[in-house]
Amino acid sequence: MSQEKIGLDFGRVIMGAVRNGQADTSFLGTTFNEAMQSKPEPGAFDVIGQLVDWFAAEVWIVSKCGPSVENKTRGWLKHWNFYAETGVDREKVRFCRQRSEKALICRQLGITQFVDDRFDVLTPMRGIVPKLYLFGEQDPTLRIPDWVIPVADWQALLECTKAQRMSEACS
Repeated sequence: MSQEKIGLDFGRVIMGAVRNGQADTSFLGTTFNEAMQSKPEPGAFDVIGQLVDWFAAEVWIVSKCGPSVENKTRGWLKHWNFYAETGVDREKVRFCRQRSEKALICRQLGITQFVDDRFDVLTPMRGIVPKLYLFGEQDPTLRIPDWVIPVADWQALLECTKAQRMSEACS
């Protein structure tokens, strides 16, 4: 069996998740310095650190954004000491300009699990990435198919990936 690798989206997953139906867009529409004040999602760094251990350091960040937000994201990761706090290798960060490109990146990297807050990002990954996690609060009218594993927050992701490692179903 090949090495398990997990990919994580950045926006609305590691930082700025949807709460009570509202997306946190403060990171996007601010200056660089103001964006650095956006906080990580509760539990994100701790869980990512555990994933780094479980996946033998094969944890990747794959984010879709334009050049300005890419610059803010790189700055945010440095500002919050993300690499030292989580153990993620700074070389394992990829950016793309179109959401559909995330599936291509996952194919190239051999990603076996991916976490994203957008169903439309996960859909093109079907058949490429075996385990797809839909992160965070979702529109209650969204019908989530059985090939997607919904996880409400970082603790739920931790519990689910732990269950998956023991070949159990997520609850």
